[in-house]
Amino acid sequence: MSRAERRPSMAERRNSFLSSPMQSVGTPLVVPHLAGIEDPLPDTTPEKVDVLIAGTGMVESVLAAALSWQGSNVLHIDKNDYYGDTSATLTVDQLKQWVNDINSNSSKCYENAKLYISKTLSQRNKYQSRDFGIDLSPKILFANSDLLSILIKSRVHQYLEFQSLSNFHTFENDSFEKLTNSKQEIFTDQSLSLMTKRNLMKFIKFVLKWEEQPEIWKPYTDRPIIDLLLEKFKLEREQIFELIFSIGLCYNLESKTVGALQRIRRYLTSFDVYGPFPVLYSKYGGPGELSQGFCRSAAVGGATYKLNLQLVSYNPTTKEATFNDGSKVKVEEKVIMSPTQTASDSKNVPDQPYEVHRLTCIAEKSCSQWFAEGESAAIVVFPPNSLKSNNRQVVQAFILGSGTETCPAGTSIWYLSTTETGSRAELDLDAALEALEVSLIRETSTEFENENGILEFGPNGESIINSVKLGKSFKEYIPRDKIQFLLKLYYTQYTSTPVFDVVKDEFFNRKHDANQELLIPGASDNGVIFSSMPSAEISYDEVVTSAKVLYEKIVGSDDDFFDVDFEEDEVPTGSRTAPVEYENTFEEDDDEDIEMSNSNVEEAVGEMEI
Repeated sequence: MSRAERRPSMAERRNSFLSSPMQSVGTPLVVPHLAGIEDPLPDTTPEKVDVLIAGTGMVESVLAAALSWQGSNVLHIDKNDYYGDTSATLTVDQLKQWVNDINSNSSKCYENAKLYISKTLSQRNKYQSRDFGIDLSPKILFANSDLLSILIKSRVHQYLEFQSLSNFHTFENDSFEKLTNSKQEIFTDQSLSLMTKRNLMKFIKFVLKWEEQPEIWKPYTDRPIIDLLLEKFKLEREQIFELIFSIGLCYNLESKTVGALQRIRRYLTSFDVYGPFPVLYSKYGGPGELSQGFCRSAAVGGATYKLNLQLVSYNPTTKEATFNDGSKVKVEEKVIMSPTQTASDSKNVPDQPYEVHRLTCIAEKSCSQWFAEGESAAIVVFPPNSLKSNNRQVVQAFILGSGTETCPAGTSIWYLSTTETGSRAELDLDAALEALEVSLIRETSTEFENENGILEFGPNGESIINSVKLGKSFKEYIPRDKIQFLLKLYYTQYTSTPVFDVVKDEFFNRKHDANQELLIPGASDNGVIFSSMPSAEISYDEVVTSAKVLYEKIVGSDDDFFDVDFEEDEVPTGSRTAPVEYENTFEEDDDEDIEMSNSNVEEAVGEMEI
């Protein structure tokens, strides 16, 4: 990969990143060769290390940083010429190579990769490959999460820049409904009946402290969350779907009560932590940027980095690892390996039984209609049976605009995913893509503009500007225009993490075949432990859990996981400090009844503590 091809990371874009306060810890600042920043890479491989980590994905990078600051001597390698592995943010040319590699190798991690590129993009008269940063495993970061806490504590956030995301939309009845997600919005929503408002607020108060009220939820422990919402809180279908699929980001109607309550609370407790939004994402790329940030931290802590290096064998008796360039290293403790980093002829990769089907598109459309003011991203969810394909599982869409610096002005990147299996998955993805495309054309079509240039919605001619909600009068509209897609990528990713779950300790404890010497999956007694592939989860919630499990396997305990006291120096110019926390508007709720008519809701809201 040439320097002209790569996309600079956030740290490179800061003039001050080389004067990080981490220099004061006492370790010389050694920034790793991240996508061509430093040249050359180390010429030789160390003779002896404590831990060898193969793969620079999110989990492996967090683990490398935690181990390095704990005092372990870490060699962190990747067979690719870029950082991120399963979490990488790629340019178009890198994506082409990635698809070729997937289709030419018998991978147990990915398959059925299909890439379509338009002439507009391939001829490069208007766009360049490096203008786009495409995530292999797009993620969002909840404001109230363990990963964000570690980003701040470890100062990795200084290598990154975050933006807010507050718009969540649910697709129902050929309409995208913007999520009603604050107390004030609930009170002022004219479409909600007074009883619905009362029941919705009662549920929100309950879910914030649901574990303290077992008499309400325990009878529903083994039942779907929808039963609790219907029977105990008398909520309507529309609010139930918003709670389960937009706020909880669950995958189907069978989502069990306890897990769904945890996910709903995750959203509500993240709202207003750093501002009037629950979610953040990093500019210039998602997990790929975060992975590089943790790799930088690990390098400052003393880890050694080498790209284009693949582990081909490991002898558990001599504890000697051999690489594809002929070099060798003695590993005193453990080898951690991503399933994507094994040799092509390896037959010992752990099973990845769960499917995640993904469709990534670059649209020549800004999609600003979907974003909140001042933001450049939105989440759209398609609940079960909301698409013409009669989808059984949710389709989630993560939309990024040019303000994220992952695509040029006038374009956007759409990430669609589903946990549906087999051929149905692609049908659901295509149906969701069509729904997104048609709705956007409806929103921007000049066919419905009146003389004032305002789109008219509904039978009474009421107008909504810059809205995603579709008027019922448009349902029969067949668009004559089409959105130009510069790129479409379909692929199936496999993972060992069940849907709606996190990696369990048992995954790393499987027995190995005594007749096999090299790269035994998950066998801690031969010194090699496989990490896990990214799950279907759109959040980063699994990352710290997985990294801690691996950390404990190596160190013996996770008590000192990122237990580092960085010196409190002044933050350098240009780096981003943690935002000031806001009071969460849901935490201290009133017991006041919502006894008011829709005509005086706004006046009453002004008198209540919001």
